[in-house]
Amino acid sequence: MYLHLGGSAVVHQRDIIGVFDMDNSTSSHLTRAFLARREAEGDLESVTGDLPKSFVLCGARGRQRVYLAQFSPATLRGRAESRTLE
Repeated sequence: MYLHLGGSAVVHQRDIIGVFDMDNSTSSHLTRAFLARREAEGDLESVTGDLPKSFVLCGARGRQRVYLAQFSPATLRGRAESRTLE
């Protein structure tokens, strides 16, 4: 199944490594450094025009990609769970 992250970003659920809350996770300097490194390497994509509420780490074909999403982790989880029940 696929999960819509916002904007035009749709990822396969099996490629999702983790969904992280921006408020909680970016308080760590390690997370901020990770996101900065992904951005510098061109592996970070913002799929929202607003402040992101979450970031989604995906890994497919040996490459990691990070999406900054407008939806909370709880919203994304709900979308993923409702899709698997259909």
